[in-house]
Amino acid sequence: MEVTDVNNVKIYNLSCGKTFPDWLPDRKKRQLLKKEPSLKRRIELIQDFEMPQLCNTINLSSNGEYIFACGVYKPTMRCYDLNNLSMKFERCFDSEIIKCKPLSDDYTKLVFMFCDRYVEFHSQSGRYYRLRIPKFGRDLDYHPPNCDLFFVGDTSDIIRLNLEKGQFLNPYQGSSTSFNCCKVNPFHHLLVCGSTDGQVEAWDPRIRERVGSLDCALSALTVDPQGIPAIRSIAFKDGVNLAVGTETGLVLLYDLRANKPYYTKDHMYGLPIKSVVFHQEWVISMDSKVVKIWDRETGKPFTSVQSQYDLNDLCLVPETGMFFLACENQKIQSFFIPSMGPAPKWCSFLDSIVEELEEDQDDAIYDDYKFVTTKDLEEIGLNHLIGTNLLRSYMHGFFIDHRLYNKAKATSNPFAYERYKKKKIAEAMEAASGDRVKLQPKLPKVNQELAKKLYDLELSGDGSRKAKQTVALLKDERFKSLFENEDFQIEQDD
Repeated sequence: MEVTDVNNVKIYNLSCGKTFPDWLPDRKKRQLLKKEPSLKRRIELIQDFEMPQLCNTINLSSNGEYIFACGVYKPTMRCYDLNNLSMKFERCFDSEIIKCKPLSDDYTKLVFMFCDRYVEFHSQSGRYYRLRIPKFGRDLDYHPPNCDLFFVGDTSDIIRLNLEKGQFLNPYQGSSTSFNCCKVNPFHHLLVCGSTDGQVEAWDPRIRERVGSLDCALSALTVDPQGIPAIRSIAFKDGVNLAVGTETGLVLLYDLRANKPYYTKDHMYGLPIKSVVFHQEWVISMDSKVVKIWDRETGKPFTSVQSQYDLNDLCLVPETGMFFLACENQKIQSFFIPSMGPAPKWCSFLDSIVEELEEDQDDAIYDDYKFVTTKDLEEIGLNHLIGTNLLRSYMHGFFIDHRLYNKAKATSNPFAYERYKKKKIAEAMEAASGDRVKLQPKLPKVNQELAKKLYDLELSGDGSRKAKQTVALLKDERFKSLFENEDFQIEQDD
């Protein structure tokens, strides 16, 4: 787990850290767990949550219990059971998957759109039916009341396939040359399609007619006059609030009752907005480089998430602070932001882990610093740094960087290493001669403690001038009375 702080918001990356290779045997994995502490501390939220090479799309079922991830190579779809935090099944295909859409609340009914114009319907037992649509598709969505499946792509027609009758119906005739995305509003079931001409067209499936359109290109040109921007993504918050992502990196927020956006957000990267999601009072927009989370009313940035790999798709777990990112990497990125909401019920243990990390964080703030007092600073000649940014006041002293402290200490006392070296040599020689019989010197009756201290200093071999003068007291006749006459006895408690 990696913790980052962007705009004073804690972001927990749950997919970072070391992993075991697939070919590694279980015995070797257990041995590595004992040796590597970083492997013990890692969090594997969902087991085998990855693709063979990279992930293109990621979806969440309506009941919030299954995740569907599609990627290459080979073209693969993997279904993950969130209650068991593991992969439920895997299915491989002949061509690359462009879009995946669950038709039921769980994993029992799925539809896949491929890059070669084929569409496959799957049940829980496997592939149920396969057909081909008239044009190459780019997006699809399902309208449950009429059982209509809509396809948009490299054509001005919006293709309709009725799943109850099992046949194609007359398509909707759009005014644009082609469409990139489509979305059915879950509140009033209005079909909204984004075109390559910068137009958003709305269709009512009840009367099978176009009921309105928005000219997003005109609003986007006032901000970035680089050509007509195509519409790449669409999202609904409720029945009236609509978010539109453009090819030039703009996010336009609309009220369907007005023909102009009430707010325009620029990602400043000039990259297509691949996904837009509403979450409470925030908008989550994603391009291939960054995920930005910002306030829906004011546009004030809340936080952002960057990845070292190009991003392809975004999947948010509703009413929580967790989301998944499909990217150009084997691992599917998992992020948790406690400020956005609690952890999902299937991984509620994350809340307690985050609380423990918050409590233990203060202990690791000064790992690279050393605590010193004012006296210590005077000894190494750094007392003139008091009041600067190089010293951080704390209680009765200061915190100083280890590197600066060691450098100053070596400069102020250049012979410290030589004394340390002699001390270590003496300790090693004493340890080597530890089994020998030691002759205890005969101590005088007067001032025994002083005499013992002088004997120990003589045995230590300290060659300093002060030490030689001190040891000379034992042999100098002028100080003989110090160890014989009781009048010279040193009173320790006086």
